[in-house]
Amino acid sequence: MIQKFLLLGLSEELELQPLIFGLFLFMYLITGFGNLLIILAVSSDSHLHTPIYFFFSNLSLVDICFTSTTVLKMLVNIQTQSKVITYEGCITQMYFFTYFGALDIFLLTMMAYDWFVAICHPLHYTVIMNPQFCALLVLVSWILDSLNSLLEPLMVLRLSCTDLEIPHFFCELKQKVQLACSETFLNNMVLYFVTVLLGGCPLAGILYSYSKIVSYIFRMSSAQGKYKAFSTCASHLSVVFLFYCTILGANLSSTATHSSHSSVAASVLYTAFTPMLNPFIYSLRNKNIKRALKRFIGMAVT
Repeated sequence: MIQKFLLLGLSEELELQPLIFGLFLFMYLITGFGNLLIILAVSSDSHLHTPIYFFFSNLSLVDICFTSTTVLKMLVNIQTQSKVITYEGCITQMYFFTYFGALDIFLLTMMAYDWFVAICHPLHYTVIMNPQFCALLVLVSWILDSLNSLLEPLMVLRLSCTDLEIPHFFCELKQKVQLACSETFLNNMVLYFVTVLLGGCPLAGILYSYSKIVSYIFRMSSAQGKYKAFSTCASHLSVVFLFYCTILGANLSSTATHSSHSSVAASVLYTAFTPMLNPFIYSLRNKNIKRALKRFIGMAVT
């Protein structure tokens, strides 16, 4: 029975470890502080107790958890000069990585639907996007995703493996399947199916929502109305574009080059870099968030 694995990390060169530690610690602290500040600002301002900011605060919470799942273990390993992760720890990390990654996608899809209803059906917005429905959407996503995230780690348990070295800074499912010594056909089929289902279907929903939004905006006669509608959606589109492009880039780079190093480097983008940028993208382009942040910081200082 395998009891532990070795996470080789971003680099095995000792002189680079302090630089990597400092860089990732900085990104993790910015991610945690930025997203936590957004959550506190939204919760403390009654004007932001609306569906879109409810989804946004949930996204900030998920981003904190998503980054913590991978980056914290890497920081501990660098600090203790140990590459070890237990078998149970590897499976647990794989579960939560899948869990929070899928939740990110679900929340981005909910936000796209919210914008679609707000812009294309404004008269029915309060009826459709009522607080009970929004809370139910999020609750069902958390519950269903917890069940779905069990599937892939359980599939890994059936694999046998003699290579204990994982050329990554966290236990990624794809890396585990590639290192397996037993038949991986079923695992690959499940992986592809889940990727299409949880990645492709939400993306199709997002693109459909925004195609309707863009079509509706072009039919608007007011130039000011068009600008307001486009600026309202710009932040969310930026986050969707950044998240999906970094994940797609990570998968395409590893497929094209067959290099674990390129896959690891690309994985940094969506596991650490994107969650760090999300609060800045939303806060810098959203007057309500900036106003709430100023009010909250003012209350905290006084």
